[in-house]
Amino acid sequence: MIKESQGDNMKKVMIGMSGGVDSSVAAYLLKKQGYDVIGVTMKLWQDDNDNLIELEGGCCSLSAVEDARRVCDKIGIPFYVLNFSDIFKEKVIKPFIDEYLNGRTPNPCIACNKHIKFEDFFNKARQIGCDYVATGHYAKIEKDEKTGRYLLKKSVTDKKDQTYALYNLTQEQLKHTLLPIGDYEKEKVREIAKEIGIDVHNKPDSQEICFVKDNDYAGYVKKHSPKKIEEGYFIDTKGNILGKHKGIIHYTIGQRKGLGIAFGKPMFVVDIDPVKNTVILGDNEDIFKKGLIAKDFNLISIDDIKAPMKVFAKHRYSAKPSPATLSKIDDEHIKVVFDEPQRAITKGQSVVFYDNDVVIGGGIIEKSL
Repeated sequence: MIKESQGDNMKKVMIGMSGGVDSSVAAYLLKKQGYDVIGVTMKLWQDDNDNLIELEGGCCSLSAVEDARRVCDKIGIPFYVLNFSDIFKEKVIKPFIDEYLNGRTPNPCIACNKHIKFEDFFNKARQIGCDYVATGHYAKIEKDEKTGRYLLKKSVTDKKDQTYALYNLTQEQLKHTLLPIGDYEKEKVREIAKEIGIDVHNKPDSQEICFVKDNDYAGYVKKHSPKKIEEGYFIDTKGNILGKHKGIIHYTIGQRKGLGIAFGKPMFVVDIDPVKNTVILGDNEDIFKKGLIAKDFNLISIDDIKAPMKVFAKHRYSAKPSPATLSKIDDEHIKVVFDEPQRAITKGQSVVFYDNDVVIGGGIIEKSL
């Protein structure tokens, strides 16, 4: 059972509640540790008639709000719903659509963490006198007493680790953020939820982007695009026309299935050219690249990249960290060169680099090398 403590002398914490088991148990742990906890669900949807609010299990759904409310009642903390829908549309949804229209494949969860959860939500918490914000992310925050810097570290379980999506955190945000479940396995989190009798203990994890129904990214972009999605041509790596595609928003680097045309052999998306409206196809070996250039980078464990350094880097959420060399090009760009070529390095995704279990930083992939 979780022991009670005085929670940093009863300091106030505002925790983001998604209605899922992770944030629910995080709220419970904080209360048991003696913090003054306020549960908040962020209203991110645009319209009460939008289909997205009917999504079961999504963190934006009406059912998620009710789940969060019941959990807060159960553990005895106040609960509020705060409206972030306008800022979510501006900082997450609009860039998501723009990126697809420009031949890139964005990660909206990273944008949401950066701009919504740890910027607007964070600022709102500080405005109302909270000492900390908290979430149910699987990650850990520790202070390095030698350097005085706050570190973002992997959770105890690689399978559920979510540091990849948190690399944009600043020192000020890390100082005032609590991540209560970073030391727990997922199975233990569900066990705690069951022990305290909250209904969400067996609620499945959400696998989809909260505002995209049925994982149909292209359909969502097409519906909300300010311009018509035009057909174009598939071409090979030498520029030869292979056939017609139905619009660049339907494709991503490394894709093989769903091209809608037979070539007599497996063909993969190697690149996307939004200016010429072409999708470049090639063989499997064509999608392996040695390195990448990234922009909009943020550093956590260090304040600058003074010389090339050996790191472990992952270029998408599902990838395993691979040995690489990190160097700084200028104040806006970094270069990552992998020891071994990596499959499907994708523009718009993020690259995050590690020193063992410590997050050094990360950035948005601008191009592969």
